[in-house]
Amino acid sequence: MDITFTPYKLVCTHPFGISRSTHEWYEIIYLYVEQDGIIGRGEAAPSERYQESADQIKAVLESGIRFPDISADPSHYQNKITEISHGLKALEAALDMALWDWWGKRQQVPVYKLFGSDEDHTPVTSFTIALGNFDLIPKKIEEAAPYKILKVKLGTDKDREIIREIRKFTNKTIRVDANEGWTLDTALIMVHWLADQGVELIEQPFPARNLSDTARLRDQAPIPIIADENCLTGADIPRIADSFHGINIKLMKCGGLTEARSMISMARKRDLKIMVGCMIESSVGISAMAALSPQIDFADLDGNVLINNDPYAGVTIEDGRLELPPGNGLGVTLRSGVAQESGLR
Repeated sequence: MDITFTPYKLVCTHPFGISRSTHEWYEIIYLYVEQDGIIGRGEAAPSERYQESADQIKAVLESGIRFPDISADPSHYQNKITEISHGLKALEAALDMALWDWWGKRQQVPVYKLFGSDEDHTPVTSFTIALGNFDLIPKKIEEAAPYKILKVKLGTDKDREIIREIRKFTNKTIRVDANEGWTLDTALIMVHWLADQGVELIEQPFPARNLSDTARLRDQAPIPIIADENCLTGADIPRIADSFHGINIKLMKCGGLTEARSMISMARKRDLKIMVGCMIESSVGISAMAALSPQIDFADLDGNVLINNDPYAGVTIEDGRLELPPGNGLGVTLRSGVAQESGLR
């Protein structure tokens, strides 16, 4: 099996701010696997929060990694994926999703059907209102018109002002992500105030190391507390299950669709709510995770609509709901007009 790759810069429509950083663009890596004339696509969107970068991934790929021809579904090749990825979860995710894309095309079946997902039962997804200029809030809300749920980034000293400003323009359901930005004293007050403001859930209120305060907040919270930075792979679930109401699964954290499927099963056995989320990604990564979305409780898959230069087409939004693409594999296609000399395939 041949492996090639192309770096690409995703440009945010608006500066994307969270409690610890703001970015106008993100460098990602498109990865392609080819065997028997079939090409599988994957995407690596590394996060500096987890000490990963596009340069690290490029260095590994430029070293000339090799992968054997495959004759079974990608779950049989997880040890090899881990071995050649050198601990980079975003690279593992890209390899795993590219192999699933290839395998689905080989079997002439959409990946979501290989996973037993029902395309008629996809969830609504949220649209993120990131931290940034207050003056942009009305425009962001206008851009979120097709969506029924807003995901609002908090974790600052202006959290109440942000929510009040949003409530001037919409009464849509809100989900909040504090991105590790609160203290316990703040959270104990905010969790009740936010519930009164129509907030549905709160993600990651405290730094990941602060599990004891999370458990205290969980016992008093009137709305679900969801783990993000505290839950990277399935190995984290037993340790945090009593501190959160649910988990947020992201391909770039866990290392791919194969691990994500396992995490869904582990969470269900512990009666945890399940969200699927994303980094800033294009339609390749978003369409991959969307293949599992009919099996979960909350979807936050909007990374591809927060950028203005997505070169691929895949999952779409219909009345706020994820609409899975009909093609085999991930169902992703290169948009017409994308220059061939870009190296994208």
